[in-house]
Amino acid sequence: MVCIDIILTNSGEVPIYQQIVDQIKVAILRGELRADQPLPSIRVLAKELQISVITTKRAYEELEKDGLIYTLPGKGSFVAERDHHDLEESKKRVVEEKVREAVEAAKTMGLTKSELSKIFKSVLEGE
Repeated sequence: MVCIDIILTNSGEVPIYQQIVDQIKVAILRGELRADQPLPSIRVLAKELQISVITTKRAYEELEKDGLIYTLPGKGSFVAERDHHDLEESKKRVVEEKVREAVEAAKTMGLTKSELSKIFKSVLEGE
């Protein structure tokens, strides 16, 4: 079984199950979790994270729906096989989603496109 370092926070807007999904997804996309590696059981992960089994089950269901893991009854959940092209597209989608969130936050804060562009440029240049 694979050891997964998942850090949860109760403060913020992101639900616990989504934090689990996001962190496992990133581990898979980075190659830290490889195809066919077993994941902790729903009950074991819930106990380790001190959360509800229902929350962990929902996270695994989301990951399965996204094609990132598969479950074999009586055997457990495993990282799904992904071809290189699929993996690259998934990485781009994750980053695009985060950029969209940043753009929405900027709009909410009343920033102009020019101000947002400066922020992106600054972040890209590592300042």
